[in-house]
Amino acid sequence: MKFPAPVSVQWIAELIQAETLGNLSNPVTGINEIHVVETGDLVFVDHPKYYDTCLQSAASFIIINTKEVTIPEGKAILVVKDPFEAYLKIVTHFRPFISAVKPISDDAIIGEGSVIMPNVFIGHHVVIGKNCVIQPNVSILDHVTIGDDVVIQSGTVIGSDAFYYNTKKNRDVWYKRMLSCGSVVIEDAVEIGAGCTIDRGVTAETRLGKGTKLDNMVHIGHDTRVGKNCLFAAQVAIAGGVIVEDGVTLWGQVGVSKTLTIGANAVVLAQSGVPSSIPGNKVYWGTPTDDASIKRRELVWIKRIPELWKKVME
Repeated sequence: MKFPAPVSVQWIAELIQAETLGNLSNPVTGINEIHVVETGDLVFVDHPKYYDTCLQSAASFIIINTKEVTIPEGKAILVVKDPFEAYLKIVTHFRPFISAVKPISDDAIIGEGSVIMPNVFIGHHVVIGKNCVIQPNVSILDHVTIGDDVVIQSGTVIGSDAFYYNTKKNRDVWYKRMLSCGSVVIEDAVEIGAGCTIDRGVTAETRLGKGTKLDNMVHIGHDTRVGKNCLFAAQVAIAGGVIVEDGVTLWGQVGVSKTLTIGANAVVLAQSGVPSSIPGNKVYWGTPTDDASIKRRELVWIKRIPELWKKVME
């Protein structure tokens, strides 16, 4: 998330009651997760395992719970007791929850020729392009941008909070929700079926590329980026932080694990599970996924096991 305007490190430190060390001269431009940080961003870390990763990232400012680290040249650390709580305080300040008072927010921008059917909810800071059709009972939550010629079928929710929790076993509530301050971007000519759910990014964006089509009851997790002209059949579920390149086809009930890449023009057959990255331009099947032709040959041999066992026992 980029701030409306850059702020000083000292201002952030006062907000979260932090001690500062390092280069304090540069402005802070936003707050992001480690995999999407840019120069000028804040990132937070609260476990020694990830200290070095954050310190060596593109982030200019690191909210951390120790002074006992080497600060890279040009960067600054903000030392607090609980970096996660500091993150929540910053997000709440810059993107506070604002309740809705009407079905369609006054600041929503809806393009010429777009049709909004009854019982549609449109939240704050939503932009909808030209010639879209939004069917009844769709919920488009805050900070969603939709391109031209998009169709969204009934019951779909776009922009719901990420399924993303900070886990600490030393407190009564183990799973504390990490507030989502990201967005969703739906490019031109996308079609989304009934009962789909598309979570917004935690700090960045979830994106569906131009011409992509989703069947009914498809789930897209936070910060996932889907390329152009992809095709997802019913009940596909994709976890957070996934990169789906252009032209990918996922058939019914495919499950995709988090933070992996599916290469361009890959086809994953129905009811497969994708636990790790797979190259493009191949057909995959099974759990874990493998080349479909290899899986089919394996199945033939599995079916022959009783026959082979019988011959061995004779």
